[in-house]
Amino acid sequence: MPTELKFAIFQLVIILPFLAGSFLNNRLKRLDQTSKALINVNLTVIEPPIVLWSIWGLALSAEMIFLPISGVCLAASGFFIGKLAVRKTRLTGKDAETFVISSSLANHGFTMGGFLCYLFAGEQGLALSAIFLIYFIPFTFLFIFSYANIKSRSQVFQWAFFRDMLFSPRNMPLYAVFAAIMIRLTGIDRPDIYFPIDILLILSIALYYFTLGINFKLDDLNLFKIDHLFLAIQKFAILPVVTFIILDFSPISDSIKMIIKLQSFMPAAIYSVITAILFDLNAKYASGLFVVNSLLFIFIVFPLLFFARNLLM
Repeated sequence: MPTELKFAIFQLVIILPFLAGSFLNNRLKRLDQTSKALINVNLTVIEPPIVLWSIWGLALSAEMIFLPISGVCLAASGFFIGKLAVRKTRLTGKDAETFVISSSLANHGFTMGGFLCYLFAGEQGLALSAIFLIYFIPFTFLFIFSYANIKSRSQVFQWAFFRDMLFSPRNMPLYAVFAAIMIRLTGIDRPDIYFPIDILLILSIALYYFTLGINFKLDDLNLFKIDHLFLAIQKFAILPVVTFIILDFSPISDSIKMIIKLQSFMPAAIYSVITAILFDLNAKYASGLFVVNSLLFIFIVFPLLFFARNLLM
């Protein structure tokens, strides 16, 4: 399938489900339960086979270790840039901590970063993006949750909480990464059969953006406008520029570099909202930052990246 056609199809797969979800926003009953059910279906049923199949067909190499290391570096850099940004925005208290967490966590998963890697580099790009994402759960649980717990003085951060979150069925895509790597290391070749990776990826993205649509509130667009600008500058300008400069001096292969470059443009992650809810920070503010940052990426940054894709190769 030509890249241009993939771009058009996947743009529709993002926009149409989001609009459908927004239309049903005030019409669905039990909105929270519906959202959780859709997210769980995505994370436990659809994404794991995509991860397993794509990595299984990948030739592993030692330099792939730079992918999760780069993920940690991007998240840590976003954290410290966010700390500097709150001084300019004059945010204080829970708003400030919520902004910092939103600055740090980025949507590197299949529904954004992984999808973009697939669009630019096919199945190999998708597999490499899954390896890149290995960093996310350890970084979020060990660093972000600890930071949020200290700032909120919440009692939720206990071993039972940590255990239940770490071994949650929602982590099935991460488990699939390790399972695929283990199968690959045993030397078992992936069978030469048809696997509907395009269909599953389209379904995963459509479910994700439909879920985002049914939780979208128009009022979110009017919250803390200057903060949205600061977050967008950080996510879509500062981090990518720094990443490009560093990679110019790196000896790693172009295929690895491309994945890291693409992931450096990613918007805020839904886990920033989840963290705000779990640790009694400003969840409404986190939701506003996440929604606006995601929309800016989808309608402005994403098309620009596509038309300038030769610069990333």
